[in-house]
Amino acid sequence: QRMDSTLHYIHNDSDLSTNSSFSPEEERKSKVQDVVPQDLLDQYLSMTDPSRAQTVDTEIAKHCAYSLPGVALTLGRQNWHCLKDTYETLASDMQWKVRRTLAFSIHELAVILGDQLTAGDLVPVFNGFLKDLDEVRIGVLKHLHDFLKLLHVDKRREYLYQLQEFLVTDNSRNWRFRAELAEQLILLLDLYSARDIYDYLRPIAFSLCADKVSSVRWISYKLVSEMVKKLYVASIPTFVVDLMNELVETFCRCHKWSGRQTFVFICQTIIEDDCLPMDQFA
Repeated sequence: QRMDSTLHYIHNDSDLSTNSSFSPEEERKSKVQDVVPQDLLDQYLSMTDPSRAQTVDTEIAKHCAYSLPGVALTLGRQNWHCLKDTYETLASDMQWKVRRTLAFSIHELAVILGDQLTAGDLVPVFNGFLKDLDEVRIGVLKHLHDFLKLLHVDKRREYLYQLQEFLVTDNSRNWRFRAELAEQLILLLDLYSARDIYDYLRPIAFSLCADKVSSVRWISYKLVSEMVKKLYVASIPTFVVDLMNELVETFCRCHKWSGRQTFVFICQTIIEDDCLPMDQFA
């Protein structure tokens, strides 16, 4: 009953919504909404205050970051203005665990907010995470396809130039990072044109096929076979011919036995996945 009366109060109090002393800009930035009791939202927003985090609970910002997509879903995209400042505060938090939590859920938040708000408010945060510590970058990498598929085609193409940066990690022994990159690239093949695949994704795939860790290489063989399949059905047949010629030059004629072995495994995967007609394969 108290909740109903609070909602009724917020719905009907003209001072909260139509007070002429507020400029449109101030009104937009106000944290007033009518979905949940305002006191409840104010309490949640106050938890991101740095002074409170230092004196009450050092983990409180992480808990707020974990809950934020749920709060955003409850309030709806029309009330995103209530959470925007808090989200940006958490995204720049000094604790990497807080930023990591947001990085793992940014694709879910993008679905909740829709195209326009994602492009305006989430893409800058996403770009910041891409340059963060590996512990944060892995969050956006694991859901790279989920996030990029929500962007406009032109905006999506801008990230082609940055994919190469995922090959560089703070710790070179972090092979799971590269394995995850290979997994994501397989999914990303559906989002880009044949030319983009050949120009930007092909060099990364070849680099991953020569990785020192066998687990990364095995996923990369699948990546190359899917690439062959995608380029074969493309309208420009020269891409797949050039790709196969490069496979022969790079791996089949490699002076190291491991390179020649890679060629055999790629051939095996291409046959198993039925990526090419047999005459083309021959």
